[in-house]
Amino acid sequence: MSKFKITKCEIEGLYILEPKVFCDDRGYFMETYNQNDFDELGLNMKFVQDNESKSKRGVLRGLHFQKKHPQGKLVRVIKGSVYDVAVDIRKNSKTFGKWVGVELSEKNKKQFYIPEGFAHGFLVLSEEAQFVYKCSDFYYPEDEGGIIYNDSTINISWPIPEDMEVVISEKDKKWGGLKEYGKLQL
Repeated sequence: MSKFKITKCEIEGLYILEPKVFCDDRGYFMETYNQNDFDELGLNMKFVQDNESKSKRGVLRGLHFQKKHPQGKLVRVIKGSVYDVAVDIRKNSKTFGKWVGVELSEKNKKQFYIPEGFAHGFLVLSEEAQFVYKCSDFYYPEDEGGIIYNDSTINISWPIPEDMEVVISEKDKKWGGLKEYGKLQL
């Protein structure tokens, strides 16, 4: 019996995973990853790297991908909340350019599995957020790619309140649109 509730998203390959959480007066316990459970669910990936970031409210990271070494990611939030987005950039996919967004938080404990061939980004909704994720391939700085977060072709509905100042890195401000990456072999 799997320790995860799995929800398939409308784009093939994307999954929202909800671990079983065991709570008592001491706090809680949950397994966030178990290879046997993932195999049972048909998620047969191998992870080689774990990453963690801490960001303040309004930080928008992404949309990132690697060109020749695409990474599958299992993402979650351990403090605060974010709006997490995956964009299908698989060249021959019937959902190329489509996106899925989900709120991940320390309260809902949801995880988002994003396979290879997707651009990924997130917006911090809380005052601060700690974001952790597993990757199926190593990070290669020279292989990095990206798409501007507000590309009108994709038209992501980021939940940006009027009082939020969006903070974007200089690198992320310089990414082109989806049309520039439409010919990538991902």
